[in-house]
Amino acid sequence: MRRSLPLFYVAALGVCCALAASGQSRLTAQNVSLPDSPLVAADGMNADQAQVGSAQEQQKDSSQKTDTLQRPIPQNPVPSGQPPQTKRILGLIPNFRSVSTDVKLPPMTVKEKFLTAVDDSFDYSSVFIPSMLAGVNMAANSTPEFGHGAKGYSRYWWHSALDQTSENFMVEFIVPAITHEDNRYYTLERGGLLKRTGYALSRTVITRSDAGHDTFNFGEVVGSGASSGISSLYYPSRERSFGNVATEWAVDIGIDAASFVAKEFWPDINQRLFRKKTAAQTMDR
Repeated sequence: MRRSLPLFYVAALGVCCALAASGQSRLTAQNVSLPDSPLVAADGMNADQAQVGSAQEQQKDSSQKTDTLQRPIPQNPVPSGQPPQTKRILGLIPNFRSVSTDVKLPPMTVKEKFLTAVDDSFDYSSVFIPSMLAGVNMAANSTPEFGHGAKGYSRYWWHSALDQTSENFMVEFIVPAITHEDNRYYTLERGGLLKRTGYALSRTVITRSDAGHDTFNFGEVVGSGASSGISSLYYPSRERSFGNVATEWAVDIGIDAASFVAKEFWPDINQRLFRKKTAAQTMDR
């Protein structure tokens, strides 16, 4: 409202290099005239075998140097060919829970889920949504008991800020910790506009479990509903109705759905707006 690939790439690269070296040696052998005696042929075979053995030893040494126990793989490596996510959108809006395309991460611990809720709730930019909602609600006179002017705005503001904080902790920490859900947003970044928009909107009801499988998003649906019910406790008694709670519930899910769409397309917008180059484009140059 966030292991084994690099080792696989290194191993594949080593195999490709060994195959390329072997193919080159065969091409070279074809261009050389045939030996005049079996002894020369035997010497050539020994040389080829020595080259193959040397390539295997180099490959073995390379795999040992990239052993994950000696050199740990980064937890969030940047995938090639796709623009990566950034920690903030436009350098301001928190984007801590977004995961770049094809990145595989270990399951989140309970502590990590708690910290993501803290980051989203108490980041310096967390004042913007409550400030906007406070202005809209005061203009609509949604809670007459709060009044108008600076005093009325302050009441609308702290109520909106408390709504946001309680929703963050219910959606990102409490419910996912109980249901073993991953509260991060995994970017699709493939397909057309409609497909990606549909995927982003569907994340309000579908998420990943800690085991890496798709599951119902209890954190979003149940967590938003629970926070909406809790918020009625500190609003005037006239506001404590099922209709008001349902409206607040729908608004919370709607805001999260819009944020998922923004997160899905932000890497593309960031690349085109600021002309950021991906790793694959940099290597091609």
